[in-house]
Amino acid sequence: MSIGDIQDAITRAHHEEWACVVAALARRFGDLDIAEEASAEAFATAVERWPVDGIPPNPGAWLTTTAKRKAIDRIRRENKRDDKQKQAQMGYDNEPPEPLGAIDDERLRLIFTCCHPALALESRVALTLRMVGGLTVPEIAHAFLVQEATMGQRITRAKAKIKAAHIPYRVPSAEDLPARVSGVLAVLFLVFNEGYLATGPDSDPVRQDLTSEAIRLTRLIRSLLPDDGEVTGLLALMLLTEARRTARVSARGELVRLDEQDRGAWDAALVAEGHRLVRERLAAGVAPGRYQILAAINAVHTSARDARDTDWSQVVVLYDQLVRIDPSPIVALNRAIAVAELDGPEVALAAVDRLEGPLAGYHAFHATRADLLRRLGRSGQSRAAYDRAIELAGNTAEIAYLTRRRDQLG
Repeated sequence: MSIGDIQDAITRAHHEEWACVVAALARRFGDLDIAEEASAEAFATAVERWPVDGIPPNPGAWLTTTAKRKAIDRIRRENKRDDKQKQAQMGYDNEPPEPLGAIDDERLRLIFTCCHPALALESRVALTLRMVGGLTVPEIAHAFLVQEATMGQRITRAKAKIKAAHIPYRVPSAEDLPARVSGVLAVLFLVFNEGYLATGPDSDPVRQDLTSEAIRLTRLIRSLLPDDGEVTGLLALMLLTEARRTARVSARGELVRLDEQDRGAWDAALVAEGHRLVRERLAAGVAPGRYQILAAINAVHTSARDARDTDWSQVVVLYDQLVRIDPSPIVALNRAIAVAELDGPEVALAAVDRLEGPLAGYHAFHATRADLLRRLGRSGQSRAAYDRAIELAGNTAEIAYLTRRRDQLG
């Protein structure tokens, strides 16, 4: 087996097992800091050992056992409290490794621990992306459009508050679920987005491990809260987006825009399920929330047999609804893209330029400006905007697409 095969196995295990290992340790030791640090040490040990010893038959169990022993060693070294010493003694046994197949409960406990209402919403989301999604601090900072140092401090403070407040590691009771669900949905949405358009330069452009896991966990939340419209809306949004996954990257490794995708390659079953969920929410007659509106926008896109058949007036109306409940600059940017199809690029560019302050460090802002300037024949300004977008983008497929579009300018 080659070194490349070993590296692929370690990378795959990290994507698939990180949250499971952290969850198992958090449950055993009740300390997220120790769980995360011991898990990281276990993966570092795998990088050293597996090329020499070979890949173990059950990589997940190997990582869990190794991480557990690392945690015990760390607790013993700290030697701060008698109860931790006893905990270590109880944990250091010859019991077989815990099975990692039943990850629903483990991940769900970890999500709800990190999304406790005692934490600020942004801290809940950031901590869970790190502990459950396995995202790096730079990836999470990119999602929030903040500096890495700021995000690192936010995550550290959230873990410290969990420890200080003795927040239990468990799935809350049924009556406690609604108070935490907004944070959980925000986490799952951002985990899905990271998989849909990965920000890491060394990652695959599309990470199916993250999108599939986000969908699975959202289905699980929906089974707990079947009448929650936003849970259903988020699931519909994910399904309608995931349906387009295989058409999103070309054979030459470039991102394919929605209007250029082969719609025959979309997953018809996922589209049908997503449309059914959107209709279900419309029939409920309840004012929709953010995820329900986003799902409805995606339903309009996926209902058109051809991009030219898209009902852009309906898309703009839906964005108008969304702006009223979520007046964020990113929503305004996406609305401007729809306005460009309805009222032309000049009107849209005026709206986009007003967003430069909050979105100056966001690659999609500059990519949108570049496209609108190109359509207006302002090639020099378009090239400069493409350059800035390429500089800020982290996704390799997106960089390839933006580079080609820039190089096509006269």
